[in-house]
Amino acid sequence: MSGSNQFALLKQRRFAPFFATQFLGAFNDNIFRNGLVILVTAQGIQLLGMDHQILANVAGALFIIPFFIFSATAGQLADKYEKSMLFRRIKLFEIGLMLVAAAAFLTGQYAALFLVLFLMGFQSTLFGPVKYAYLPQQLLNHELVGGNGMVESGTYVAIILGLIVGNMAVAENTATQTLVPLLLVTFSVLGYLSSRQIPVTKAVDPELTVKLNIWTETWRIVGFARQEKSVFLSILGISWFWFFGSVMTLQVPSYTIDILNGGKGTVTLLLVAFSVGVGIGSLLCERMSGGRVELGLVPFGSIGLSLFAVDLYFAQPIANAAVAHTVNDFLNRPGSIRILIDLGMLGAFGGFYSVPLYALIQERANRQQMSRIIAANNIINSLFMVAAAVLVIGLLTAGVSIPQLFIILAVLNALVAIYIFTLLPEFLMRFLAWILVNVLYRIKTIGMENIPDRGPAVIVCNHVSFVDALVLGGSIRRPVRFVMYHKIFQIPLLNFLFRNAKAIPIAPAKEDEQLMSEAFDRIDAELEAGHLVCIFPEGAITTDGEVHPFRPGVERILERRPVPVIPVGLSGLWGSWFSRMSGGGLRRFPGKLFSRVDIHAGEPLSAANVTAEKLELLVRTLRGALR
Repeated sequence: MSGSNQFALLKQRRFAPFFATQFLGAFNDNIFRNGLVILVTAQGIQLLGMDHQILANVAGALFIIPFFIFSATAGQLADKYEKSMLFRRIKLFEIGLMLVAAAAFLTGQYAALFLVLFLMGFQSTLFGPVKYAYLPQQLLNHELVGGNGMVESGTYVAIILGLIVGNMAVAENTATQTLVPLLLVTFSVLGYLSSRQIPVTKAVDPELTVKLNIWTETWRIVGFARQEKSVFLSILGISWFWFFGSVMTLQVPSYTIDILNGGKGTVTLLLVAFSVGVGIGSLLCERMSGGRVELGLVPFGSIGLSLFAVDLYFAQPIANAAVAHTVNDFLNRPGSIRILIDLGMLGAFGGFYSVPLYALIQERANRQQMSRIIAANNIINSLFMVAAAVLVIGLLTAGVSIPQLFIILAVLNALVAIYIFTLLPEFLMRFLAWILVNVLYRIKTIGMENIPDRGPAVIVCNHVSFVDALVLGGSIRRPVRFVMYHKIFQIPLLNFLFRNAKAIPIAPAKEDEQLMSEAFDRIDAELEAGHLVCIFPEGAITTDGEVHPFRPGVERILERRPVPVIPVGLSGLWGSWFSRMSGGGLRRFPGKLFSRVDIHAGEPLSAANVTAEKLELLVRTLRGALR
C-alpha cells in the first residue's frame, strides 16, 4: 500500500467517523488529565499528605486501575454486541462524566476530580476493546499497519492539542477555572455526534454469555491471548511500552519544574515534542514496512528507546540553577534543543516499536475472540502501568532523581527487549532481514499479493545468493519456512537466524538419506499447520547468475500435500558480496552493494498443474534478463 492510501482512509466512512470519535475522545481526555496534573503541580496542591510529585503518579495509577478491574467485562461486551451502538453509548457516558468534571472544576473540588479521573479510566476501558477490534473488521490485512499508524498518530496529535489547550485553559482562568469545564462538555458532545456516523459493525460472537466474575473472566481472556505465542509476546511488548511511556510522560511536569527550572509553557513544549515524535514515528511505520506487519521495526524501536533515554539523562543530569520563566528562556539555554530532540526521538522510536505490535495482534489473533484478546492486552497494560507508578513512587521516595529514573528505565528497556526477543526470535530475525532489505539493497517487489495471507502454500524461487532466504523473508508479509542445503544452514552466524526462523535443512540422498527424509516430513508438517514453505529447486546457489534445472523435489512434496504453488523470480543479487563466483567461493566485499533487487511473484498454481520443468520456465520468465 502506498503512503497516499494511508491518508485516503480519512475519506472513507468505514474509517473517518471512527477516527474522529477516537481523536476527540483522546483530545478531551488530555484536556482533563493534563489540565488537572498541571494545575496540581503549578499550585503545589496537596491531598491526603501527598505532594505534587506523588500526586502526578497517583493520577496515572487512578486512570489505569479500571483497566485491570473491568477489561474482562469490556472485552465480552465488545465481542457480543454490535460496535457502532457501543461507540455511541460509551460516548454518552463520557458526556455525563464531563458534566461532573465541569462542576468539580468550578467548585474547586480536587478530590472529586480524582474520582472522575478514575471513572474516565473506566470509560476508556470500555472503549479500548471496541476500538482495536473494530479496525480488523473494517480494514483489509494490508491496511492494518497504515490504519493503526493513523490511529496512533491521530491520538498523539490529539494529545498535543489537549496539552496545549489544557495548559492554556488552566493558565487563562487560574482562579475561576471556567474555560476547562466548557471545553470538556463541548468536545464530549462533538465526540458523540461523530460516533453516530460510524457504520454498523456486526458482533463477532452474539451468542456469548457475558459473565461478571471479574477474576475468573480475567484469567480466561488472558488464556485466549496466550493461545498464540506471538500474540501474547506482542501484548507483553506493548505493555512494556506503556510502562516506559507512562514513566516518561508522568515525570515531565516535575522534571521541567524541579530539574530544568522551567514553567508550565516548557512542560507543554516537552510533552509536545514527545507526542510529535510518536505521531511521526507511527506514520512512518507504514512507509518503512511497505504496508505489511513488519516485526523488524520492533527491535529497531527498542534500541532507539534505550539510546535516547540514556542521552536524556546526560542532557541535564542535575538541576539547572538558572530559571527559565518563559519558553524562549528555555530555548535560549544551552542544551535545550538536545532535550527536545531526545524526547522527540523517544516518541518516534516508540511509534516504530508499538504500531507493528498492535497490527500483529489484529492480524494473528482469533477474530471471534478479538475484543477479549484486546481486553487481555489492556489488563496486562494496566498492570505494567500501575507497576510503573509504584516503582516511580518508590524510587522518588528513596531519593532517586528524575534524570536517574531515565537511565534506570533505559537499562530496564534493554533487559526486557533481550528477554522478549529471546522468547520469540522472529522479532530479531525480522529486524536483521529488515536491515538487509532496507540498508544493503534496494528492493522492489512485484506481485506479492499473489502470496496468500492465510493457509499453506509452497513458494519456489531461483537460488542466487547466501542471503536469498533473508531477502525473501524480509519482503513477504508472513513467516516463511525455508528449505535449504544443510551446509548453508550450518554457516556460522547465519545458522542462528535460520534456526530461529524454523528453516528446514536438507541434503541429497547420496549425502544423507535420513536427513532428506526428515526434511520432507518437516515440510509436510509445516504445510499441514497452514504455513508457507519456500524451496530452491535448483539445489545449489548459482555461480554464473543463470537459472539451472529444477529438481523434482517439489513434485514429491505435492504428492503428499497438494497445496498451491507460487513461483518467484529473484534478480539483482548475483554479483553481490553474498553471491558465489564461478569457482564457487564468496565474492569479495563489497560486490554490488546497494544494488537493486527485484522480487517478482507469479500467480498461484494448483498442485495438479505443477511439474519441475513448468516451474523452472515460469521462474526464468519472472526473473527476466537481470541476474
